[in-house]
Amino acid sequence: MAGPELSTAALEDALDHLVDVGLVEERDDGGLVTTEAFESTRRVYRDTYADADDAAFRSTVADTFGVSEATAAERIESGDLTRDDLIAYLSLRSALDGAEPRSADSRPETDDGVDDERLATMATLVAELSPGSPVPDELETLDDESWRAFLDDHPDAVVTVWRHDCAPCEALKADLDDVLSALPDDVAVAGIDGESAPAFRRAFDVDTAPAVCSFRGGDLEDVTTGRQSPETYADRFAELYGDG
Repeated sequence: MAGPELSTAALEDALDHLVDVGLVEERDDGGLVTTEAFESTRRVYRDTYADADDAAFRSTVADTFGVSEATAAERIESGDLTRDDLIAYLSLRSALDGAEPRSADSRPETDDGVDDERLATMATLVAELSPGSPVPDELETLDDESWRAFLDDHPDAVVTVWRHDCAPCEALKADLDDVLSALPDDVAVAGIDGESAPAFRRAFDVDTAPAVCSFRGGDLEDVTTGRQSPETYADRFAELYGDG
């Protein structure tokens, strides 16, 4: 969302508030990602406005920022305000409505969370951020640049496929320790974000998540999709690799 250059203090204040209300988090490596709490809201607005026709987009900008449609058109045509900017702004306004800061020191001064200027600053930040990987932290994360080398190094391996906003994926994460405990120690395990790894999905004809892809001797032998019971995975692993 283009506009006057924002001061470092304003950006830091906006970021602190976003972290405090659980919409942005800082990873161990210092990187910033949006949380699922924010992304669940952004998906709603993206579904509504990402493919809206130009007239609807222009009208929404005018209504949202209290300007004429002619002014809205100028801002859009100049690149000062994109669809992603609008989606970020509306998503934040919705997500912050009634959000409770985690510390008293950062409680908002207004009933609805933030004033318009601060909200615009926050939208500038989140428009550039994306959610972290859906791959569970305990798994090595692969992508389209690394999965071939991983399988070359580990011909006996299980590669799990995940995606965001996936209830069966979340259910499988809850069972993951039990599932992986059924694998022999010499079978490597990794995870991959299916939405960010189209080459992997094409290579092995995987079109859903979660998917548990079992490789033996470098060849794909089994793909189990959906959330299954730990016993189901254990039976399939035993057939492929022997008892764990």
